[in-house]
Amino acid sequence: MTCFDYQAFRQQFPLLQNQLNDQPLIYFDNAATTQKPRQVLDCYQSYYQEANANVHRASHQLSARATQLFEQARVKVQKFINARAVQEIIWTKGATESINLIAHSWGLSHLQPDDEIILSHAEHHANIVPWQLVAERTGAKIKVVTLDEEGRLNLTSLKAQLSSKTRIISVAHISNVLGRINPIEEVIALAKTVGAISIIDGAQAIAHMELDVQRLDCDFYLFSAHKMFGPTGVGVLYGKQTLLENMSPYQSGGEMIKTVSFSGTSFNTLPFKFEAGTPNIAGISAFGATIDFIQGHSRPLMADYEGLLLSSLLSGLDKIRGVELISKGTPDIPVVAFTISGHHNHDIAAALDSFGIAVRSGHHCAMPLMEYLNLDGCIRVSLAPYNSQEEVEHFIEVLNKVVAGYNDANPSNSLLVNNNASDVLITLFENTKGWDQRHREIMMLGKQLKRMPKELRNEQSLISGCESLAWLSSNKNDQLEYSFTADSDAKVIRGLLVIVLAAYNHKTAEQILAFDIHHYFDRLGLIQHLSPSRGNGLLAIVDKILAIARKASI
Repeated sequence: MTCFDYQAFRQQFPLLQNQLNDQPLIYFDNAATTQKPRQVLDCYQSYYQEANANVHRASHQLSARATQLFEQARVKVQKFINARAVQEIIWTKGATESINLIAHSWGLSHLQPDDEIILSHAEHHANIVPWQLVAERTGAKIKVVTLDEEGRLNLTSLKAQLSSKTRIISVAHISNVLGRINPIEEVIALAKTVGAISIIDGAQAIAHMELDVQRLDCDFYLFSAHKMFGPTGVGVLYGKQTLLENMSPYQSGGEMIKTVSFSGTSFNTLPFKFEAGTPNIAGISAFGATIDFIQGHSRPLMADYEGLLLSSLLSGLDKIRGVELISKGTPDIPVVAFTISGHHNHDIAAALDSFGIAVRSGHHCAMPLMEYLNLDGCIRVSLAPYNSQEEVEHFIEVLNKVVAGYNDANPSNSLLVNNNASDVLITLFENTKGWDQRHREIMMLGKQLKRMPKELRNEQSLISGCESLAWLSSNKNDQLEYSFTADSDAKVIRGLLVIVLAAYNHKTAEQILAFDIHHYFDRLGLIQHLSPSRGNGLLAIVDKILAIARKASI
């Protein structure tokens, strides 16, 4: 029996040979974006070194070479998804822009008051917000389909929502959180019964399964290159030619026109009508190499291997106390979302990051789904064929340690009553080696923070810009010195709050404004190790304190 050679596959991805926080990188955030093979990276660089010119219009050979690479990639996509004609392949920046294109070019010109747009509770924000904006402008209404116990779109609910007013059904092929394949063949067929157009968001599906848009017979299908080992900033909108021909341009400018004069403008033919301005030529050329790369491997064998990884992951999670999957059953692709009782999802993700393990935490651009499931957020592990059984086993081992480590006893004393707390912390962190140990110290610091009374956790004390819920309030004594109290629903944020308060407590407004917080963070070695969102959250805490001090100093 032929097996998938994951080692040979993995060796083609240079970034996976790197370390994170001085430890081997384990990348389990593939649903957000995948890594890029050398073949794709080389093509991207080669374009700029050997074929850098604008496409289509110039008369010189360099432009001809660039145009050839650019249009060859379009043909490769057409064949990859089995579109009927190359004119049905429109380049966009990604799945998000593809949906916006349909919403503006089709939705604004076809929808009328009381027309209905059907979505599901499991949609990515990119398949919700554009329709909300279009509905506001046209008077159309959005109706939402429920999910079954395993997280798939509920066909009974869809049938109940259908009516003669239904104009659009727009749903994900596979949920980016639940990893379930929706019954899109039935969805497409039901759309036809009421004359509605069907739009399928294939951002998660395209990397895990073969696609035939003619067989599906959907009206639109869209996806991004970066979720299938390709470059960022490149997306595909497939649309039936008859629909695209009758749609107005989404953007206007160069390339998408046939003639321009001040007496009027005529637009270009498909697909160029929807591709205004200089496109991402390097990225699209590299996307052609991406398709070559994928087609150089057996997709069924890749899927089988992913299934083995998924089975090992689920088996390991099942043995960890408190882990609960957010939906029943086994996901259809290796995307697993779960919570851990008693632990905030951001705390778990931050702890894993300190061990070089990259996972996703939060709402995953699916806040309506979190609300539907009555969750504040969750942890998501998403795998790819370059991941290994050894990585899964190590992840389970580390996750066990992380969960057990959070049961340490509270420290007996608090830094926050010490006027020299910032100096104490600098000494502590300068003598702490490795980010995993520093992260542990942050978690321990969080236990020193007393919980704020619920009545003080309100809109006035809420810290805007922090990825977890966090609050801060202040008091001033007779010497005009401030003392701050703060709280968060995530232990890691509580630890960061202690670090910030250690710098600012027992200082006047003038002293607060004069304190060099960035130098303080540098000495602690914080910012370079925090994720961008958590780093922004840390700075949001600082900004709220500085705003209080500035107001007092006026």
